[in-house]
Amino acid sequence: MAEQLDWSSLGFGYHKTDYNVRCYYRDGKWGEIEVCSEETIPLHMAATSLHYGQEAFEGLKAYRCPDGKVRVFRVDENAARLQSTCRGILMPEVSTELFIEMVKKVVRLNERFIPPYESGATLYIRPLLIGTSAQVGVHPASEYLFIIFVTPVGPYFKGGFSSNPYVIIRDYDRSAPLGTGKYKVGGNYAASLMANDIAHKKGYACEFYLDAREKKYIDECGAANFFGIKNNTYVTPKSTSILPSITNKSLMQVAADLGLTVECRPILEEELETFEEAGACGTAAVISPISYIDDLDKGKRYDFGSEPGPVSKRLFDHLRNIQYGIVEDKHGWTTVVIE
Repeated sequence: MAEQLDWSSLGFGYHKTDYNVRCYYRDGKWGEIEVCSEETIPLHMAATSLHYGQEAFEGLKAYRCPDGKVRVFRVDENAARLQSTCRGILMPEVSTELFIEMVKKVVRLNERFIPPYESGATLYIRPLLIGTSAQVGVHPASEYLFIIFVTPVGPYFKGGFSSNPYVIIRDYDRSAPLGTGKYKVGGNYAASLMANDIAHKKGYACEFYLDAREKKYIDECGAANFFGIKNNTYVTPKSTSILPSITNKSLMQVAADLGLTVECRPILEEELETFEEAGACGTAAVISPISYIDDLDKGKRYDFGSEPGPVSKRLFDHLRNIQYGIVEDKHGWTTVVIE
């Protein structure tokens, strides 16, 4: 129950809430939004989501703000990214209007699970789209389910906004350059499980990927985008296998607003030596500063300091203040869900 949750000690995980919202695609069109309290889905054993990976998801958050309002951040961007994924793996697109309506509805239905301001916790929103009709043979489904559930979560990393070590893993690729890396599909995360487990067993917070083709360029940090800071410049990799992070996109704009130069380009591994600060960024953690990246194959350590750098802290604070309605939202990124 929400009344029994200790908001300040929440981890990043699943907690049962009151309702989820669902919408079915049948006969070539989306149906009506349904409200459900069940946590399970009746699914055919031959569903394309189970056999051929017709599955996509998103992640965003609702924030209880100091002015008493509840806001969500860049919900239209999550809708657009899901639509891109739908086109990539041949699923029917969820319109921006339907996506936003369902997000608003599920947040309002579960208002009592939205953590208080400054508890360190937020309400995580998970949209999920799956192929549900039976299909034996590699073809798209004819029926789909779009579902959104929510869960209150704490920080993605236990220390919150604190620096963590990463390790370069060469023996595994998260995705191929012309594969599904730019789409938010479950297969990308399945491909990362082994490398992530290896990194954890070696004492690192997360694995770090180089490009799959040449193993020369920086790609992604586990389930997050990478950025580096040097000479008042925000630098982030450009690659066809990287998921376009909405947080990273926002940080690039915030960096420009704060007077930094922004560069999105290929980054050679050796350039890590030149960065004053480095971080991983995504919805779950916003920014997770990187203390160092080890390349065990080369016996090399790229050190960025044991504490978060001043530019990373400034970017983190400013973006969080936009999300919480504390500073002016001059780009129109937030949507008030509950007044």
